[in-house]
Amino acid sequence: MSDITTIMNDGVSKMNKAVDVAKEDLASIRTGRAHPSLFNKVIVDYYGAPTALNQLASVQVPEARVAIINPFDKGAMASIEKALRESDLGVNPSNDGVSIRINFPQLTEERRKEYIKLAKSKGEDSKVSIRNIRRAVKEALEKLEKDGAISKDDLARAEKELEKHTGDHTTKIDELLKHKEAELLEV
Repeated sequence: MSDITTIMNDGVSKMNKAVDVAKEDLASIRTGRAHPSLFNKVIVDYYGAPTALNQLASVQVPEARVAIINPFDKGAMASIEKALRESDLGVNPSNDGVSIRINFPQLTEERRKEYIKLAKSKGEDSKVSIRNIRRAVKEALEKLEKDGAISKDDLARAEKELEKHTGDHTTKIDELLKHKEAELLEV
């Protein structure tokens, strides 16, 4: 019985990670408001080494459509500005020598629809990874049954529990998507 528990716990843990990745991916999609998590995926060429922006600067959001980035090393200002311009955020940073200011323009209806499509795509990717985890766990359970380590009844109970976990995790992703879509449609 402990083999089943180990396999199931491992599968659930991986499914939880897939939901966390979906949360991060959806947080990086820009809505009409500025948010520090938008910059989590921005990578800066810092003296030849690709470095995450949040390791090079602090990000503050004083207003709904404004972000201010304060680099820890003023020498990295140009590199940070270049990375922001080239990112998929669609922003034009301005540099005052001390900090970088980003004004987020109001999203157009077309841009909102593109972002919703992107969000759905990221959500579907996460659901696919959850289904792949389910398949791997199911194969491991079937192997246990085939090897005689567990009975057919144990296998059936474990598969039923696995389906419940899979459903719960895909529902979480659907809820995240619904929330993000509402956020994107909010004017």
